[in-house]
Amino acid sequence: MEGAVMLKDTILLFDRYTQDSRRLHESFRQAGCECSAVVLEDNDFLPEGVLSVYDLFLGYFAEEGKSLGKPKFFNEIPVPDHWSIHAGVGETDYGKITCQHEEMGRIYYWKSGKKWLVEAVDWFDRKGVVRFRDHYNRYGMICARSFYSGQGKKIGKTWFALGGQEAIVENTVTGDLIVNDGDLIKFFRNKIDMIGYFFQRCDIEKKKIFYNSLANPFLISNRLPVSGKQDLLFWQEEVRDEIPGNMGMILKGQSARTGRIMVQKRSSYERLVELGASPDCVQKLGYFYDFQKKNHHNPEALICTNSERIEHGEELIQAFPQMHFHIAAVTLMSPKLTEMGRYKNVSLYPCVQADTLDQLFCQCDYYFDINHWKEIVSAVYRAFLHNQLIFAFEETAHNREYTADAHVYPAEALEQMIADVKAVMNSREQMEHHLKLQLEDAMAEEKEVYEKLLD
Repeated sequence: MEGAVMLKDTILLFDRYTQDSRRLHESFRQAGCECSAVVLEDNDFLPEGVLSVYDLFLGYFAEEGKSLGKPKFFNEIPVPDHWSIHAGVGETDYGKITCQHEEMGRIYYWKSGKKWLVEAVDWFDRKGVVRFRDHYNRYGMICARSFYSGQGKKIGKTWFALGGQEAIVENTVTGDLIVNDGDLIKFFRNKIDMIGYFFQRCDIEKKKIFYNSLANPFLISNRLPVSGKQDLLFWQEEVRDEIPGNMGMILKGQSARTGRIMVQKRSSYERLVELGASPDCVQKLGYFYDFQKKNHHNPEALICTNSERIEHGEELIQAFPQMHFHIAAVTLMSPKLTEMGRYKNVSLYPCVQADTLDQLFCQCDYYFDINHWKEIVSAVYRAFLHNQLIFAFEETAHNREYTADAHVYPAEALEQMIADVKAVMNSREQMEHHLKLQLEDAMAEEKEVYEKLLD
């Protein structure tokens, strides 16, 4: 196992690679900080540059800039002669493997923007009961196989190393695991003990551990040999009536390796201070963002919606005849929405293509988050990264962390929004002031703040 060579001196340790985990990882990466991102979850389709803890042992990692392969396409699944593969209908539907119209297997797809990439294949017996499942990874390899009883109950799972040899065997009934490590055979009562062994093989106790969960990542940090208070907890959740138990251990100095907590929500920081957390131990820390452009004060605004309900849409269009509104949808538009195209300062983009949308985010300097129902295309986050000044109504706001509190209005306060937008349009100084408010409320950080964490 070559994990000790691969891992950087600072490890970002996550239970799962959630949106918050990704934002923290990207903040370090975009700030140019050398870190290794490791996820405890058994996930075969993590982004390139992010490792499952299983990958450390199994060998599924490549040098930076290289890859071990690409995901398997549905018609690349090996099947016996005269068997047929059917893709299925729809991006998230399953495919079928048949022999003379009898279903022998079922193909499950990776839920991503690309169609028909295989995540797993179930194989059935003659009674139509699944007996084992092949797990495919992002490199198109069978990295594990799950086994089922005659009643379809999962009874075990085997992981294969990069070379194809059996490496880890789990009894899912008892939770016991067996690891084949060269000439050694190791037995473990649970996954945490096994993961601790993997990390021991990587000399992780000599490294800094930055983690964002008080569950398994905290337990792993606390089990490692003490080498000073060099580990950090990045708290990305809300804090309610009391300080979480394991966090209390850190605040009381009872954690073996963690001495400080970086709080990444303003409300959580304020609540922790109210509950008595010492400012010496708790620190506010936002994210470092890779902004795509500067705001050029152009009177062009973007609205992304799949709903015909755009709160006060026509009133805003009429209030700002000098501003051009670009309204984009990834679906067809209803007659109510297309009717807005009668205004000279409106352009409509039904079934908008990705390259057109990219151009609109670069072109516009305002974003109105005023569509009802769900946010599409991560529009508010993308608007923020393109330094668009974002305005919203309380009834429609999505991803509030990227919109300044001062720019979110009750629907009945339309006139106040109009007055504020007019003030910004008439003054570059006002635009810069409001963009600064937006950055402050999103807790945007300079890269030097992240660089100092690695010192």
